[in-house]
Amino acid sequence: MRARPVILHLDLDAFFTAVEQLHKPSLRGKPVVVGGVGGRGVVATASYEARVFGVHSAMPTAEARRRCPNAAYLGPRFEAYRDCSVRVMDLARELTPLLEQVSIDEAYLDLGPTHPDADVATVTDLAEGLRARVREATGLTVSIGAGTSKLVAKIHSDLAKPDGLLVVPAGEEAERLAPMSVRAIPGVGPATAARLAANGVTTVGRLAALGLDEAVALLGRAHGTQLHAFAHGLDDREVVTERAAKSVSAETTFDVDVTDRVRLGRHLRELADRVGTRLRQDGLSGRTVVLKVRRHDFSTLTRSTTLDQPTDDVATVVRHAERLLGGLDVADGLRLIGVGVSGLSLYTQPDLLDGLLDLPDAPPPGPSSAEPFDRPDAGGGEAPAAPEPDGTPLPEPAPAPGRPRWRPGQDVEHTEHGHGWVQGSGVGRVTIRFEGPHTDVGRIRTFPDDDPDLTPADPPIWDPAGSGG
Repeated sequence: MRARPVILHLDLDAFFTAVEQLHKPSLRGKPVVVGGVGGRGVVATASYEARVFGVHSAMPTAEARRRCPNAAYLGPRFEAYRDCSVRVMDLARELTPLLEQVSIDEAYLDLGPTHPDADVATVTDLAEGLRARVREATGLTVSIGAGTSKLVAKIHSDLAKPDGLLVVPAGEEAERLAPMSVRAIPGVGPATAARLAANGVTTVGRLAALGLDEAVALLGRAHGTQLHAFAHGLDDREVVTERAAKSVSAETTFDVDVTDRVRLGRHLRELADRVGTRLRQDGLSGRTVVLKVRRHDFSTLTRSTTLDQPTDDVATVVRHAERLLGGLDVADGLRLIGVGVSGLSLYTQPDLLDGLLDLPDAPPPGPSSAEPFDRPDAGGGEAPAAPEPDGTPLPEPAPAPGRPRWRPGQDVEHTEHGHGWVQGSGVGRVTIRFEGPHTDVGRIRTFPDDDPDLTPADPPIWDPAGSGG
């Protein structure tokens, strides 16, 4: 274990909604929800004002609307979020190059090599300096936990929210963790917590008090050993600056549900070509071909088949992906289709008989063992109870043929009125509020939804000097 609290975990506060409030002055201090805005949507992030009403991530949007009907419900703008994320991570790397980004809004930092004599006071000053620079450069707030391990840093960044800092001195880890619920420990989900509670273990301290043999008997050798160590605050995981790719994938989302297998096949081949190009550029090949689809009801299915030898050949990927697609019922339409290759390695040994033999039948419906597709927010921890929005177009009724689709929250530009964002649309009209991060609350105007003076726009940029729109 490290002798000093040099591991930091930084986490941007309510990130997606914070960016929306930053760019949209009329939403500051008000409940905001980012995610799918239609009846089948899912909440990605809720602002702290919305959380007061019980709205949280992974909640169906319909339930969120019932709990907080007056919130602003916006579609995600990942380009804006990525821009802010890059700026924050660049600031963090100025503090130390040892940074492990685990999602779009959180990362671990190791100050040990760059600040070998850092004590609690020094770590506190460095972390507060970073938080101040993030606020000045981006207008966003970040919470930071610091400790001798990733475990302690992560738990205490959660406790520091919003806009706070907690530093745990070396030697105080077990004492700080002891009164917490066992659910605070990574890897303790509902099922594990229920098993522990049935044996009288509800706090981290009670788990630490178990003998190692007891923990192993309750949870199995690997899981029990790790959670028992975590309960004592022991975690020797290093900050890893580069992560090995687990899969290479590409996907596309349709404006309206697609039932035409010919069109689906065309998109499948285009995606497979993108995957094959990335594999060859990185000198990789993989044994498992994965097909991902999102159905009309927003449920997501993955199907996979494992080859005898790894491949980077597009034709091979297409052939197997087409067979997997052939085993799915698409009569009700698909919103999204994706192709991926996992089980990666640094060599390719083509099977000389591949393509000459019939492929096995597609697997029956059921859980897939394929690794998940990469997402901009993929990270550690338990998966949410419902899929998180990943840029999927919102499940609204399709516009009339030839008419544009406008999403709530979308950035737009008007030739006369300048930059604004979509507040709502329907029945052939679109309502725009014209404002930006450095303006007053903007005026609202309504236009025909096919107004030639109105076009989609890039997200605005926060200027520390406070100039511009």
